[in-house]
Amino acid sequence: MALSKHKKTLAIIPARGGSKGFPGKNIATLCGFPLIAHSIMCSSITPEINRAIVSTDSEEIAMVARDHGGDVPFIRPSELAQDTSAMWPVIRHALDWIETTDSVNYDTVVLLDPTSPNRSPAQLRDVINSLWQDADTTGVISVSEPDFHPIWHCVTQVSNKMADFHADGYKYVRRQDLPKVYRINGSIYAWKASFVRKNIVDWRSTGNNKIYEMDNFSSIHIDDEKQFKLAELMVDRGLINFPWLEKEQI
Repeated sequence: MALSKHKKTLAIIPARGGSKGFPGKNIATLCGFPLIAHSIMCSSITPEINRAIVSTDSEEIAMVARDHGGDVPFIRPSELAQDTSAMWPVIRHALDWIETTDSVNYDTVVLLDPTSPNRSPAQLRDVINSLWQDADTTGVISVSEPDFHPIWHCVTQVSNKMADFHADGYKYVRRQDLPKVYRINGSIYAWKASFVRKNIVDWRSTGNNKIYEMDNFSSIHIDDEKQFKLAELMVDRGLINFPWLEKEQI
């Protein structure tokens, strides 16, 4: 039996309008569907998710989301949709709005960024179940191995001279001796709802988070047009696929 079987899960799909790096990225067409639609469709075929909502400040994004089955119960307040706005208050606002309006309490909150369209229902299930394996775990964050090891390859500049970003990097002479490191890939975040309600600052400094490792193909992230074109190429070459599109074709 899945540990999360009797837990109520709310998925939040955040989609702010006004992107400067890649205007309109959340509704750019990938595989015949707006980017945001992939997260909507993925959540719709994930049994562990009881409700998925879109949090956006844009009427255009809201309309596109609704046209593709998205649940957009409110328009995000402008103060939570600035270039400098942090994501944690957006998550807390969405959870509070839904629980207050619907008079229902959720156990789990999952964040699905539409710019990471390639996570699978199976991966979502694993993350949600992992969250409830330990009483003291407050969150599970998806990660991937970086293409390079930061201890060896990351440098900074101090007084116009190159300096190792990791002070002890020079001590590692063999690749096999390097500790394993990961990057947060932005694909799946899951927290216990009780933790979201009580922590007003952030999740990284106050939470007890576990990692969930994903391969790089299933954790593509799209921030700019170049990354979008790379995602299109990976789809064309069969390196990534979307199971919900297979369902659409049945």
